[in-house]
Amino acid sequence: MMTITRNLAKAAVCALWACPLAAQDLALPKGAKLTREVSQRNGAYALPIGPWTEEGGLPTRRIEGAVSVQAWRIDATGLTSLQLLTPLRDQLQAGGFDVEFDCIADACGGFDFRFQTFVLPGPDMFVSLTDYHFVAATGPKGEAISLLASKDKTAGFVQIIRAGDARGTVQATAKPITPSVVTNSDIASQLERDGHAILADLVFRTGSSSLGDGPAASLDAIADYLKTNPTRRILFVGHTDAVGSLEGNQALSRKRASAAVTYLRNRHNIPADQIGANGVGYLSPVASNLTPEGREANRRIEAVLISTE
Repeated sequence: MMTITRNLAKAAVCALWACPLAAQDLALPKGAKLTREVSQRNGAYALPIGPWTEEGGLPTRRIEGAVSVQAWRIDATGLTSLQLLTPLRDQLQAGGFDVEFDCIADACGGFDFRFQTFVLPGPDMFVSLTDYHFVAATGPKGEAISLLASKDKTAGFVQIIRAGDARGTVQATAKPITPSVVTNSDIASQLERDGHAILADLVFRTGSSSLGDGPAASLDAIADYLKTNPTRRILFVGHTDAVGSLEGNQALSRKRASAAVTYLRNRHNIPADQIGANGVGYLSPVASNLTPEGREANRRIEAVLISTE
């Protein structure tokens, strides 16, 4: 019965993506480009098998044998780390691998997880500290494959690590991924559940408060949420990296938050009493300002639900 179920799962994956030639063969979307590859015939890989915690650090399992690491770039906008990684995870499961650990950004351990597991350096591989997806899977002979997916403004990035006897190939033969948009239900559920949401699609350069001329999916979703819930109130809070003075960054962060308010007023005619703006500069980082990736993560806008009933 288990064999039949696994075969059906494999057939479903192959219907949407290219069918792997063997259990460890993986198919990436057409147009994916290999940016870097390194390998070691007799090595060891510390496979993450749980989230990083302050008390216990990062739990890992040592996998010995051949180790290979690949980084791939997928040129497209609007992709999510979940979209990038899910088809590969499904291929592994259809090929007989068991998923040991599956996490997204904060649930992985955020900044600390990212910098305590092996990642190929940029520009070949990019990992946003607030938007990445990781999966660790093991095969029947103790071999292991880990997947790490993230994105920047123009492209998606996937890192694949094989350790032990995890042989196979990666080919860019699958159908392209259809970009997604941030939906009202995504934003609404996060605001209602957590009280705030980082608007990860709003990316700023150091010193800039411009949102650009194009649409912003997260703000469009918030507009729908506010129109559906006219008693709800949102405060946009701007944040910066630590480049420059506190006073200057507080002023810049308020400008960033005000840009979100202006967008909602001009494009969606959201009433002024439903939205507001403030800024805290670099006083509330989500990552270290010692790295370019950390500074990028800190330049952000958060939507905070300030309604009390």
